[in-house]
Formats: sequence, C-alpha cells, structure tokens
Amino acid sequence: MTARTAYVVAFVIFIADQLSKWWIVERLQLESLGSVPLLPFLNFTWVENVGIAMGLMQAGSDLGRWLLVALTGGIAIAIVWWINSERDRTDLIAMALILGGAIGNIIDRVRLGYVVDFVHFYVGEWSFYVFNVADAAITIGVVLLLLRAFFGQNAHAKKEENHA
Repeated sequence: MTARTAYVVAFVIFIADQLSKWWIVERLQLESLGSVPLLPFLNFTWVENVGIAMGLMQAGSDLGRWLLVALTGGIAIAIVWWINSERDRTDLIAMALILGGAIGNIIDRVRLGYVVDFVHFYVGEWSFYVFNVADAAITIGVVLLLLRAFFGQNAHAKKEENHA
C-alpha cells in the first residue's frame, strides 16, 4: 500500500461519512424525528455533538468550537505527515481511516458548529455513545494502531530473530 492509496481510502471514508450525514439530515430529517428505531438494539438518534470522542471536551462557545477545529486540524496535518513517511500497510490503513474520519467531523464542526451523530446502539437500559461513520473509522484506525503497537513489534522482532 502506498501513501496515494491511503489518501484514496481517506477520501472514501470522508465521502461515506458526509453522504450518510446528508441522508440523515436531508432525506430522513432525523433532527425533527429525534429517534428512529431500527432493530431491538439499534436506533438512529439525533445528537449535535459539540465535543470530541464520547462527548469529551465540550465546546460551549465559538472560541471552543474553533479551538477544537484547530486541534483536530492539527491532528489531521500530523496524520498526513505520518502517511507520507510510513511504509507499513497496517499503519497506512489505520491512518487513512483516522484522516478520513477527522476531515468528515472537521467539516461538520466548521459548517454547523457541531458534529452530526446518529448511530445509537443499546441493550436494555445500557446505552452506547451515539456516533457516526467518521467516529467509527477513527476508532477502528486507533484500534489498529494500538494493536500494531502492542503486538506488531513482537511479531516483527520474532521474524528478525528467525531470519538471523
């Protein structure tokens, strides 16, 4: 996998995120419905997220909003730099997922002042955070990086030992 392919993956994630949000806002008009049951454990539920992951760092003002845009924009720039210098396929895929998701959420925050979240999993009284396609991509990307950090180095070191 090359950096160019990583950018294509990031673009596909960005488009999937923005199209899903467009459908939720314009076609389903979820904002006026509030919540739409889909399965016994899944709803589409309207949430205007002014924070970051899991509602952390709530931006209750315009200054907070633009600081979050700057912070996430800085992270996206760092990911671009990392993609350009990375050769490991797993890391490139992970960073592509993170970049595509980050850009999708940045666009929401710039355009709307909040991120549109709508996927709501729950079991009985237990409820998971409401999220979107971008959030899912970012989470999967971070998990891939963590798995590689914890397990990838040992596997690589064992390969080196076996070839020595």
